[in-house]
Amino acid sequence: MIKRYLEKAISEDLKEKMVFITGPRQVGKTTLAKEIGKTLFPDRYLYLNWDNREDRKVLLSSTFMANQDLLIFDEIHKYKKWKNYLKGVYDKHKDRFKMMVTGSARLDIYRKGGDSLLGRYRYYRLHPLSLKELYGEETRYSLFKELKFLGSNKKTKGLFSALFKFGSFPEVFVKQSEKDLRRWHNEKVDRLIKEDIRDVENLRDLSSLQILVELLPDKVGSLFSLNSLREDLNVTHKTISSWTDILEKFYYHFRIYSFRSTYIKSLRKEPKLYLWDWSEVKDENARFENMIASHLLKFSHFLFDAEGYKAKLHYIRDTEAREVDFLITIDNKPWFCVEVKNTFKGISPSLKYFGRKIKIPFMYQVVKEENIDHVKDNIRIVSADKFLTALV
Repeated sequence: MIKRYLEKAISEDLKEKMVFITGPRQVGKTTLAKEIGKTLFPDRYLYLNWDNREDRKVLLSSTFMANQDLLIFDEIHKYKKWKNYLKGVYDKHKDRFKMMVTGSARLDIYRKGGDSLLGRYRYYRLHPLSLKELYGEETRYSLFKELKFLGSNKKTKGLFSALFKFGSFPEVFVKQSEKDLRRWHNEKVDRLIKEDIRDVENLRDLSSLQILVELLPDKVGSLFSLNSLREDLNVTHKTISSWTDILEKFYYHFRIYSFRSTYIKSLRKEPKLYLWDWSEVKDENARFENMIASHLLKFSHFLFDAEGYKAKLHYIRDTEAREVDFLITIDNKPWFCVEVKNTFKGISPSLKYFGRKIKIPFMYQVVKEENIDHVKDNIRIVSADKFLTALV
């Protein structure tokens, strides 16, 4: 059993409030919730899935037993009145039960509306596996200090290679089978569109949405233009904007936006797009960039959800087309930036320029090549397998 990176933080928060765990399909939300139940409340937790008829009867009647200390509600968002239901159960039984709620991105969707649960819960976004999580050591970091790397070794190199090829979702990573990976890709898209999205969104043209999903892997790492997709699919700007928003809410892809600073003339609108499952990206350079982006997003979400820091992931690009792939900020202040290259052929001029211009404390050029770690012009050039050991 792989020990998940949020287990400690969630266990602590359960002492005071409800905990919501959201994330992509098959990322391990239910497994994590049950594991916490077994650890903290052996034989005293109750798992209830809205899709199960008998469980649904228990939920609607609220017939919970006195010897249960933890209630786990799975897929309860499919109940139209789920928020009021949880509010009522929590307010009535908060001194008697601990409560955990797991579900897809739909919890995130409804979170942005009027929130009757405000102040009653902690919210976590569970990411797939990462190199540091698989390595098995806790993250060590100090804000606005240099990242703390572990040594590169046979294990880090092997984990990096497997993650790059098979992606980071537990089911396919553990199997490490090319056949299972292909089947995973096919089944995941069908379930996302024909089950998850169809159940919640009122969409008539699911076939065009599926074509959009097939087009997006080729957009990874580049500036994301809705207009070009609108033309490809022959739909309105409003429609393509709605579709991409829906896919993002259901954790198919994520977008990062340009960092704004008074010191540079930055782009204001065009985001860059990446997939939650980088194994879908065929171009190896784009897949490598996506893999680093996903690890950095996981780190920034961990800092926000578990530690309470206002961490964000950006990229940097100005009107002169100078660009750095990634920037992590805390309270909108630059902490470190990352430029991603397959091989080391010299320092990126944009790293030097933006480092001086917006005073970025730490700069890294991350390369896919192994056994690289040196500093030049205050920029650390480091192999990806070593760099990722500093994250989460």
